[in-house]
Amino acid sequence: MAVIIVDAFGGDNAPLEVLKGCERAVSELGVEIILTGNKDTIKKCGADNGISLKGMKIEHTTDVFDIHDEPKEIIRSGSSTSMAVGLRLLAEGKGDAFVSAGSTGALVMGSTFIVKRIKGIKRIAPSPVLPADKGSFVLLDAGANTECRPEMLVQFAVMGSAYMEKVLGIEKPKVGLLNIGAEETKGRDLELEAHQLLKSSGLNFIGNIEARDLPKGECQVIVTDGFTGNVVLKLYEGMGSFFSRKLKWIFSGIGAVGALFSVRKIKQFRKQMDYKEVGGSALLGVKRPVIKAHGSSDATAFFNAVRQAAKCADGKVTEAIESYVQGLKS
Repeated sequence: MAVIIVDAFGGDNAPLEVLKGCERAVSELGVEIILTGNKDTIKKCGADNGISLKGMKIEHTTDVFDIHDEPKEIIRSGSSTSMAVGLRLLAEGKGDAFVSAGSTGALVMGSTFIVKRIKGIKRIAPSPVLPADKGSFVLLDAGANTECRPEMLVQFAVMGSAYMEKVLGIEKPKVGLLNIGAEETKGRDLELEAHQLLKSSGLNFIGNIEARDLPKGECQVIVTDGFTGNVVLKLYEGMGSFFSRKLKWIFSGIGAVGALFSVRKIKQFRKQMDYKEVGGSALLGVKRPVIKAHGSSDATAFFNAVRQAAKCADGKVTEAIESYVQGLKS
């Protein structure tokens, strides 16, 4: 049984939506939960809203990391916050994975200096899974490392490949290097050098891929620097909302009978584009699984973030990344 540590006070809707999501996770996934945060507030929230805390332990802390604080404060003045305490519990082996919807910067900083990086990994990378025509793909880096070296992109490819294999069950996932053209000669020095390293990495590298081809789903692992990755992520999320609104507008004009035949497919499409159905972004490169849930996560999103964390733990993603890294060295 996986033990998942959850920051009960991370995110816009904490602690109510966190507790609702965790209650469902205990019931449906059979996981054990350790909540970090103010014990009295958590118990009162549960009692006031009819939420059972069965299967959940509480690690009491009175402080919450302020999303407006500098990320580095998580290892200084923020060391007694619900996020920092959760990361320390993970580092000490008190749980198998950690989930938080708090500050991304603080979570990356805390994961790096409290839980630590996997040996040989230079940078931790937020790695959201995004929908495509043919399944889905993992994008990394999605925002933490705006300036990258070529060897870092190779490590992103290693981590993404391990994640897609162990969590989503895709054998030998295809790796694509995000670029402005498919030709091997396109791109900046970063892409040109990374391309050569990826070709000799032993990974299932298929070459450069342009942004317009991402939704096709031909690649399961997309690597780029954090600046470019974050632009892609935000555009992808925005286009998902745009298409959902446009579909609603289109079908509002065809009458009830016509809409009735299409409503199931519309719901499927909206569900596919909804971040809540994934749960969050894995911070790949950390010694133990850490999941960053969206700041506005509701109960469904928290449930899926816990499910994602359990899959990472049960699938031994960090061990797979370690093995991949050793393979690159040998």
